[in-house]
Amino acid sequence: MEVTAWTSLHSAINAQQGRHPISRASLRRIAAFARPHRRGLTLFLLLSVVGALLAVATPLLASRIVDAIVQGGAGGADGAGTGGGDTGHITRLALLIAVIAVAEAALGLLTRKLSSTLGEGLILDLRTAVFDHVQRMPVAFFTRTRTGALVSRLNNDVIGAQRAFSNTLSGVVANTVTLLLTLAVMLGISWQITLLALVLLPVFVLPARRMGARMAGMQREASTLNAAMGTQMTERFSAPGATLVKLFGRPADESAEFAARAARVRDIGIRTAMAQSAFITALTLVSALALALVYGLGGYYAVRGSLEAGSVVALALLLTRLYAPLTALAGARVEVMSAMVSFERVFEILDLEPLIAQKPHARTLPDGPVSVEFDGVSFGYPSADKVSLASLEEVATLDTRGGTEVLHEVSFRAEPGQMVALVGSSGAGKSTIAQLLPRLYDADAGAVRLGGVDVRDLTADSIRDTLGMVTQDGHLFHESVRSNLLLARPGADEEEIWEALRRSRLDGLVASLPDGLDTVVGERGYRLSGGERQRLTIARLLLARQRVVILDEATAHLDSTSEAAVQEALAEALAGRTAVVIAHRLSTVQAADLILVVEDGRIVERGTHTELLAAAGRYEELYRTQFAGAGGRAPGGAVAPSGA
Repeated sequence: MEVTAWTSLHSAINAQQGRHPISRASLRRIAAFARPHRRGLTLFLLLSVVGALLAVATPLLASRIVDAIVQGGAGGADGAGTGGGDTGHITRLALLIAVIAVAEAALGLLTRKLSSTLGEGLILDLRTAVFDHVQRMPVAFFTRTRTGALVSRLNNDVIGAQRAFSNTLSGVVANTVTLLLTLAVMLGISWQITLLALVLLPVFVLPARRMGARMAGMQREASTLNAAMGTQMTERFSAPGATLVKLFGRPADESAEFAARAARVRDIGIRTAMAQSAFITALTLVSALALALVYGLGGYYAVRGSLEAGSVVALALLLTRLYAPLTALAGARVEVMSAMVSFERVFEILDLEPLIAQKPHARTLPDGPVSVEFDGVSFGYPSADKVSLASLEEVATLDTRGGTEVLHEVSFRAEPGQMVALVGSSGAGKSTIAQLLPRLYDADAGAVRLGGVDVRDLTADSIRDTLGMVTQDGHLFHESVRSNLLLARPGADEEEIWEALRRSRLDGLVASLPDGLDTVVGERGYRLSGGERQRLTIARLLLARQRVVILDEATAHLDSTSEAAVQEALAEALAGRTAVVIAHRLSTVQAADLILVVEDGRIVERGTHTELLAAAGRYEELYRTQFAGAGGRAPGGAVAPSGA
């Protein structure tokens, strides 16, 4: 049964795909998602067959009732009998029709529940597979992809694919079986009338082939337009996006642009609805004309005595059971086409291979202090065609530029417990170096090692457990303070959470919030100030207790008072840990064990603060420029491990 259903589905799709047939590979992939539900599918298909048999039984019973009425009436007119036996027979047939009607109704509900359960279950699997796959994509994928387009794949396209199981598959199976049974019975009653009724069949088939390709094109256009509209809403409704629009004062232009996109979505929706309605209406009209033909020709044969009156009624009722499945199958082909377009768009995401993958036999780091080492590392950001899709970026073709080296043979080593600072001009490559440590990207040449092990040989969990990072933006989720902190260590208890907040000098603020730890911080943490957000991310780092810490401008958004407090907390947190610190303010890294000056992707100088000042090179130039207004004296303190 399952094979028959998928064969029917494949035939229906290819019948209207025209020059763009759906590949058997796509159907096999869909079947792979359906395979865990094969028991439910088998039961569903069996019930569909039973329902088709019941649908054909009713017209045949109606035929027998009509014949009994005609015969009883004739017998009564001739005075041959009272017709009491015929009355009982008619009553029994009527009751049987009623029982079949009730059975059909109950079976329909059960079949619908099964189809919905299967459809929703399959879509759960598909949606989870897409979400998990996107989670494995590299950071480069997210820097290029429009969020709205990606969310549209996970919502609109997955829901569109759902129709293939919850609606269309049910119709294809039941209507195919009904069509074959009905045709066989009609041919048995009168093959002449049946063949004449089928002369209008090409009117069903030919428009279906044309309409399929047209509907597919409109479906693709609608998906693209919905994604574009969703992207604009996602970007403009975020706190930074809304702020940008308000600052530059273009709400009217934004409204006009959104209205134009929404109007295009409206227009394609109207065109799709009207095209499908016109198609179905035309097929319904043809069905009515065929019914008139059966009554006319069947009545003629009945009057001449070559056909029973009940047979004419049976043919008429069966014809509705014949053309109704044909009409439904023609519409199902359009629905299948739309669903298959959605499947293809989802499979596009699943077919995009992550550039960074965990090896089958990846290792974990043993307990104890961990060193950091860069050994001849060179790196260039990947081109768009390696990490993205044109449809997700909403461009005609992907940018093939990329691969140009931005880091050139970078080598250094931080011993366990040491702090290495990266300084230099903006865009020199400092943050890129930091991103290679947690495998946000992979080096093109050389090796990045944690504890002497290449990060490409470590499990993702081991890297996350070993290494923590605080970035410039201090990103937070639209969740509670507690949830944002527990992201670092889900098993932390209340006391440990408050200790991390105390060490980040944030316990007083959180205690004063309306709901304390359960206060929602808003999207990206925008209900907090910049300094508060940054201190909360530092508290998250303190709670995680990782052995290697990366601070990428961790104090960039803090005022002098907050910076001094956080510097103390960081000094305590970094004690005994290996640290890589990126800083523009040289006052924060003077006590580092090793300072690396990075320019144009190369380490041009290295040494301690005193050694680099004495060398009178690039570091001394940066230092003199930065502290010129302070008489060459660095204000503030420096981040340093205890006892450094």
